[in-house]
Amino acid sequence: MSESGEFVSALIDFLAASPTSYHAVATVADRLSAAGFTHMDEQQRWSGVGGKRFLVRGGAVVAWIVPEILTDNVGFRVVGAHTDSPALKLKPKADLWVAGWQQLNMEVYGGPLINSFLDRELGLAGRIVDLDGTEHLVRTGPVMRVSQLAPHLDRSVNDRLTIDRQAELMPSFGLGDEPDIVTLLCDQAGISPAVFAFADVLSYPTEAPAVFGNNGEFLASSRLDDLSSVFPALNALTKLESGPDVAVFAAFDHEEVGSATTSGAQGPLLADTLARIAGGLGATGDAWYAMLARSSCVSSDAAHSVNPNHVGKYDPLSRPMMNQGPVLKVSAQQRYATDASTAALWERACREADVPHQVFVSNNDVPCGSTIGPLTATRLGIPTVDAGIPILSMHSAREMCGTADPEYLSRALTAYWQGA
Repeated sequence: MSESGEFVSALIDFLAASPTSYHAVATVADRLSAAGFTHMDEQQRWSGVGGKRFLVRGGAVVAWIVPEILTDNVGFRVVGAHTDSPALKLKPKADLWVAGWQQLNMEVYGGPLINSFLDRELGLAGRIVDLDGTEHLVRTGPVMRVSQLAPHLDRSVNDRLTIDRQAELMPSFGLGDEPDIVTLLCDQAGISPAVFAFADVLSYPTEAPAVFGNNGEFLASSRLDDLSSVFPALNALTKLESGPDVAVFAAFDHEEVGSATTSGAQGPLLADTLARIAGGLGATGDAWYAMLARSSCVSSDAAHSVNPNHVGKYDPLSRPMMNQGPVLKVSAQQRYATDASTAALWERACREADVPHQVFVSNNDVPCGSTIGPLTATRLGIPTVDAGIPILSMHSAREMCGTADPEYLSRALTAYWQGA
């Protein structure tokens, strides 16, 4: 297998192991530990911050490497990404019985392409918490499905598909003889339903990630937005020995719903962690602010590849293609945090890594989305650039990317951390 093929194979394994943000973080933590990183407990005083370390908070993880030799000009080099994706989320009272069918009462998490969740075998995954506060990861196989109405019963369905999120998006779960959902989840966790307290459980498509195309040039999978950034960053960090600055990897949860949580990019997680690292290195007071001023951030999130069926939705001079490298994302409205200074930083990293790269800017009549980039830049005041690999079907239950781009991104992030 080629080096590129090995990278994609490892990415597929990571995607398959990470159906939710909680599973993704558990997988990241396992790989960090295997690479010699020390787990830090947020609830305890830290006796040291040097070397390779990480912490976990819910569906988020922050890892860092402190250089062996600290200069007076040390700063932070942060790579940010997110672990969550659009899905259906289990409601607290989830058991429904309709016309002989056992269904699950769920709500929409984030902004998915809802039609992509139809006629697809779905599993349940996430965490349940028992009465003493212990968290348990759970994951079923394919157990439910949201079925479309046949065109014989709705002749207009191919003219315009509309979906009532409450009445038409409830998955079928059984024929009335299945266990209630709490019992099912507790069985998965190996605990008694008597100690069950609450669940953060979401749907996930059970179809495995797959390489396809005449030359194996494409990868189809759920959750490429944004695990297509999380894995390349993890790969780069675990192979990094040291750089001129403190290398930091922050994978946040809840980006798809606004990031305003304790484990999201609007919360204090990154700022607090950086402050504790700086304090452990003796940089407090004015020295802390000076260290921030010497810092930078790459906000790494999936970008839009040009869709050949909808070219009018793109800027005529900015149409990113798959397998031509990561994409610099630019917005005059600052929906992306990129400016001339940080774009130059990204250019240096890509050149140093010998990685091809592209630019995305929106069609003036088509508003773009946003990322953790502006949130990080605003909260910490550090220069930030937005970049990521180009994908299609963003927010679908099954997205696609080029098989070369994730490794290109990993190489660029390595160069950034090494001081490009």
